[in-house]
Amino acid sequence: MSQFDRKTEAWSALFSEPVSELVQRYTASVGFDRRLWRADIEGSLAHAEMLAAQRLITAEDHAAIVRGLRQIAEDIEAGRFEWKLALEDVHLNIEARLTALVGDAGKRLHTGRSRNDQVATDVRLWLRGEIDAIGALLLALQRALVEVAEPNAEVILPGFTHLQVAQPVSFGHHLLAYVEMFARDAERMADVRKRVNRLPLGAAALAGTSYPLDRDRVAATLGFEGLCQNSLDAVSDRDFAIEFTAAAALCMVHVSRLSEELILWMSQSFGFIDLADRYCTGSSIMPQKRNPDVPELARGKTGRVVGHLMALVTLMKGQPLAYNKDNQEDKEPLFDTVDTLKDTLRIFAELVGGIVVKPEAMERAARKGYATATDLADYLVKKGLPFRDAHEIVAHAVKHAIGQGLDLAELPLDALRSFHPSIEADVHAALSLRGSLDARQVVGGTAPAQVRAQIARHRARLAG
Repeated sequence: MSQFDRKTEAWSALFSEPVSELVQRYTASVGFDRRLWRADIEGSLAHAEMLAAQRLITAEDHAAIVRGLRQIAEDIEAGRFEWKLALEDVHLNIEARLTALVGDAGKRLHTGRSRNDQVATDVRLWLRGEIDAIGALLLALQRALVEVAEPNAEVILPGFTHLQVAQPVSFGHHLLAYVEMFARDAERMADVRKRVNRLPLGAAALAGTSYPLDRDRVAATLGFEGLCQNSLDAVSDRDFAIEFTAAAALCMVHVSRLSEELILWMSQSFGFIDLADRYCTGSSIMPQKRNPDVPELARGKTGRVVGHLMALVTLMKGQPLAYNKDNQEDKEPLFDTVDTLKDTLRIFAELVGGIVVKPEAMERAARKGYATATDLADYLVKKGLPFRDAHEIVAHAVKHAIGQGLDLAELPLDALRSFHPSIEADVHAALSLRGSLDARQVVGGTAPAQVRAQIARHRARLAG
């Protein structure tokens, strides 16, 4: 029986009885942290190379370690690796197999290293790669939204505040609002990556090590941008995981807002869009139903990711320095956050491309809510009235139009002039939906010319 076949012997000869099977099951993490195996092997290869360069292990031991770790990687890839619950986690499972393959050289790999700095390194390496993948998915989603926005720059959508018709906007402009949100999400991810990409290895258990390790060499080998500068902090804090999950939660909130709009727009009460059948399901009892299950589920999964953020913050809040077993609980919420966000972004980039726009329904809805009332007020201001006076006059005009069952643009000129004599025939151009849209020429406004300028900016930004 090797030293790793019983959990007590994996620690030391201090223990006089084996850990109970119940405790093994309760404390084991190999069921979920095995996904870190690539990062674990990558970190071990870099550590071994540094140990050899520092003459802390021989060239022969280094060669044996490299050979053994490559064999383990092949076995895991091929599904031949036997993960053992008794060995608790991914690190001990790999180390035990390495020792079985190459003997004492495998035991020397842990020189100057603790599982505390090892796991912190593994999680950072793994998360760095996932952030890069998420960044690519965010780019794909932004591109998909731009592709739908461009042909719909002239399409009139009722813009809402308080879910009441407010002012007409370009449908393309509306979609570009989400492009801006997801662009900020990508910026946040890139910023988080900088703090993730710092090397804890060399901090050992909590106090550093007496071995002459070259931490800068390991950092360069693994592509880390810097070192964790305090050994206690390096092994004990998971603020980088919390920060990532906060950025992921914000991104999912943006997805959820888009989901809510897609759900509303697809309903018969709005009828602004259709989603492709492949993103909808039917009802087991009502044959007429087309349910927007994907947006609904994304809206629900947002709560799941926000919950993971709260779990990680709560996990960290009461821990004294340095490492505590509590931190084993960081992985499942972190892993699920990554999986949920990646799956959601991937499917939404495809779903957006399947949106069928119904311009006539959008324009009809925009005509119902006196969406150009502000334009009438602006018209009066340009005639010299203070805005507050113009606001009051238009309120009376809207009240009159409601009583007549007419839109403001449908009121006769004489009726409009009864509210203020400065109103002239050119008022109807200002009161039209198209005129209102075209008038918003300020940078960032909803005028189609401005929308096209923003699309060009986004295309240039996303071309890389």
